[in-house]
Amino acid sequence: MTTGPGFDLERLVATNASAAFNRLAGFEVVTAGTGTVELRMPWRDDLTQYAGHLHAGMIAALLDTACGFAAASIAGSVTASHFSMNCLKPALGRCFIAKGTTLCAGRRQVFARAELFAENAQGETSLVATGETVLVPLAG
Repeated sequence: MTTGPGFDLERLVATNASAAFNRLAGFEVVTAGTGTVELRMPWRDDLTQYAGHLHAGMIAALLDTACGFAAASIAGSVTASHFSMNCLKPALGRCFIAKGTTLCAGRRQVFARAELFAENAQGETSLVATGETVLVPLAG
């Protein structure tokens, strides 16, 4: 249990499980610390775009969720006010790992960034996308 407003791993796992979209997509909270989080999502053919890569909408969802959970580990409940992403190469792999980090947490805004890695069958990872989110802490 946390002593401050931030969510601990148990609370982030519960928050993730309470989000219907996250359940549908198969997001899993793997690790969390103060200002950091790691999510995992297995490959699914039904989440691809026309060329067979992971759909950019799913990439965005993973990055934004990693940013939001990293921010929540410090600030508690947050909501996004701005999000941007950069796709670096096609997202193909047996699973995807999103690593979120809080950059700066103020009273009115929290800035976070995330990186999305694709993991191949040999367990090797490669960076496929990055994202940044500005979040607003919600009153408890």
